[in-house]
Amino acid sequence: MNQHISKLALVVKDYDEAIDFYTNKLHFDLLEDTKLSEEKRWVVVRPPGGNGCSLLLAKAKNEEQLASVGNQTGGRVFLFLFTDDLDRDYKNLKENNIRIVREITEEEYGKVTVFADLYGNLWDLIEPSEKNSLFQ
Repeated sequence: MNQHISKLALVVKDYDEAIDFYTNKLHFDLLEDTKLSEEKRWVVVRPPGGNGCSLLLAKAKNEEQLASVGNQTGGRVFLFLFTDDLDRDYKNLKENNIRIVREITEEEYGKVTVFADLYGNLWDLIEPSEKNSLFQ
């Protein structure tokens, strides 16, 4: 059997502000932005150099969905972004006024910091240690 997760839906308030955040502040690649109807678009972004799972930016269409924007996991870290240079990416977060929730720490599995996206979803930014296979 061969399966993999292709995309995760991330509920957003507005397509354009979400695209701006992910492409201009986190430097993600915009893979697709297709208009499906007057209200709906198929917007897909992915970290630079990534070839795995991407994010489908899904605009909230009702009050229930709007209530989940920024809190899709009830306050827990939602997404785990791996990097080859945490210090470089941390500097980018600071330069773009992205809220750092937890400063850089050294853990057994590598260096990690927690940041919040434009809506408040929490992300772990991790530079895995070479000796640890926990996240391989």
